[in-house]
Amino acid sequence: MRFRRFLGRRKGAGERGQGLVEFALIAPILLILMFAIVDFGMGFSAWIQVTNSAREGARLGAVRASESLIETRVRETVDLPDEDANLSISVENAQGDPGESVVVAVGYEYNLITPLAGIVQFVSGNSIGPTLAMEAEADMRLE
Repeated sequence: MRFRRFLGRRKGAGERGQGLVEFALIAPILLILMFAIVDFGMGFSAWIQVTNSAREGARLGAVRASESLIETRVRETVDLPDEDANLSISVENAQGDPGESVVVAVGYEYNLITPLAGIVQFVSGNSIGPTLAMEAEADMRLE
């Protein structure tokens, strides 16, 4: 008789809060994963823009533009958050002889945009901070 009563019980009657507890345990992991995906995407986009702007500046320098025009071109091709404070541009040999190289170096300090920065610092023992240094260098021959 007892066995029959056990089989006739409604499914899930003793498991009311199980789904909520499981979600509470998994939610932080899902949020961290989501923050990591967002930060990686934004950081990768910033790296691509820094690399492209260095190439654009070097191409303009290859046709004998001045250093100020090259720096203006680099700033025009970059659309990054807080670029004025975190963007550095270096131009070498902009007015050299034909056949020599003009070198444009662009550096950018990317700040992580999600709360993942604190977790990364904690896990890495402060060896990886909330900012990542991105650098790109482009070298083209003067025409």
